[in-house]
Amino acid sequence: MDAQVATSTHTVPRMTAGVGAKVVARDCNVFYGEKHAIKMLNVDIPDRSVTSFIGPSGCGKSTFLRCINRMNDTIPICRVTGTINIDNRDIYDPSLDVVQLRARVGMVFQKPNPFPKSIYDNVAYGPRIHGLAQSKAEMDEIVMTSLEKAGLLKEVKDRLLESGTGLSGGQQQRLCIARAIAVSPEVILMDEPCSALDPIATAKIEELIDELRSNYCIIIVTHSMQQAARVSQRTAFFHLGTLVEEGETSQIFTNPQDKRTQDYITGRFG
Repeated sequence: MDAQVATSTHTVPRMTAGVGAKVVARDCNVFYGEKHAIKMLNVDIPDRSVTSFIGPSGCGKSTFLRCINRMNDTIPICRVTGTINIDNRDIYDPSLDVVQLRARVGMVFQKPNPFPKSIYDNVAYGPRIHGLAQSKAEMDEIVMTSLEKAGLLKEVKDRLLESGTGLSGGQQQRLCIARAIAVSPEVILMDEPCSALDPIATAKIEELIDELRSNYCIIIVTHSMQQAARVSQRTAFFHLGTLVEEGETSQIFTNPQDKRTQDYITGRFG
């Protein structure tokens, strides 16, 4: 049953805290110097499903996404307050190992960014760093399994020693997904993963997301409301640094509770 979380002027529907939630944010604020980029965000993101973040450019979607694997730590003027928990552990706890966090929370970017290495070495990179394979045979198994999960193995199995940068855009993005899942993450963050791809490659990535959701908590930032409707079970609408509304995707698109959500979905602004 939805709980109601009070904000300054509106109520934001969200999951009851902790019920099937993998990622839980409470009173989360993000500042870039004097700019207040995320304001008092409260959200529960369930495990083994896809949650879409939608909203106009600059509304805070990608900023919050980067908080979940602490990528904002690399920006000196960035400050995060409040709490973000994964499995009830505060990821901003000073004793937490950020390298291990980023192994648990994979990231796929807007533009495919394979390393200038072989297809094999792209996927093996993370497992090597984290010492996940004790032998060449174990590493081979990780690489092949990851490529299979990413829907790429059939296309590249005879080209594993060729450069990953020689693949098509859609194949490169699936290689990046294989690279992300090779370290056995629990959460996969995707920041507009299809925006640089053609419709056929986009369809393959969306099909892959649907297959992966049974094993991972997936959070996707997308500017395409059609994509959000196709791939996600829950949708969160951001506007001007505020999480306006979050709920089941079908409800957000057919019966939004906030006029700002309605206006964005119907194309009145954004």
